[in-house]
Amino acid sequence: MSERSKALADDPYGGRRPTSHERQSGEPWDASYQDGPAPWDIDGPQPALVRLASRGGLAGTVLDAGCGSGDNTLHVASLGLRVLGVDVAETALEQARAKARERGLEAEFAVADALRLGDLGREFDTVLDSGLFHTFDGEERPEYVSGLASVTAHGGTLYVLCFSDEGPEPGPHPVSREELTAAFSSGWSIAAIEPERVLTRRHPDGAPGWLATIKRI
Repeated sequence: MSERSKALADDPYGGRRPTSHERQSGEPWDASYQDGPAPWDIDGPQPALVRLASRGGLAGTVLDAGCGSGDNTLHVASLGLRVLGVDVAETALEQARAKARERGLEAEFAVADALRLGDLGREFDTVLDSGLFHTFDGEERPEYVSGLASVTAHGGTLYVLCFSDEGPEPGPHPVSREELTAAFSSGWSIAAIEPERVLTRRHPDGAPGWLATIKRI
């Protein structure tokens, strides 16, 4: 057994604090990618983000927070933008790098704790959150938003695609418009919160969602 394998066997969270989602499921995020596709892995980018990009919504350097197996990141790379995808799930990042090689795309991927984004020591003009915000509970969100603030350049844009509590058959951890507004009440300006659909393997036609456009001030 390699030293890395031993370390993961002893502590599958790699020394970090498990998130509320991990505590509820009893497994680290990485486990979702080890036995087949994760429920949120749809073998392509989220259509909402593809539409966003087609409208010119992405610019400058881009961070994809919680990139998973990389399909959103790679869509950004296909547009010729510099992009970094980060995740705590190393198996997901291995899959993302393999996809990049297969598609001949240049994208950077790195292991990072979304609750400690400041450790990246970098700033980005555009930050994407596709399906990550809604996994954090009320106690974790201020820490996550603080990290987002540290990596989003002033005047930059954050896009949050998350499950909504409005509409039939909501996805897990649905978020209200009020919760989104409250989370980004300081240091940010919410330009729009629009109804969207979030695709998963369990919601092929999409679950009710929000696409929030949030400016760093």
